[in-house]
Amino acid sequence: MSNVVLFRRPAPPAARARCDVISVADDLFATLDGLQDLAERAALMGRPAIEVERTVRNLRDAVGALERALDCLGEGSEAAPA
Repeated sequence: MSNVVLFRRPAPPAARARCDVISVADDLFATLDGLQDLAERAALMGRPAIEVERTVRNLRDAVGALERALDCLGEGSEAAPA
């Protein structure tokens, strides 16, 4: 018996077929929208101010990373570093 826990199972072959630029960009846009909504909701949490600030800052950093990833897809090359 193994003590290794798999956190993510390999995608089935059908899911790997959706690896074209348009489907990846569409998924990135959907994730971007979700993160922006999540950051807005996190800002309204009734938690200590420092916790809310750090949470929102990290979510905004993630939004920026997704935007740079989308820029890379749109440009066909690597975007400038943040």
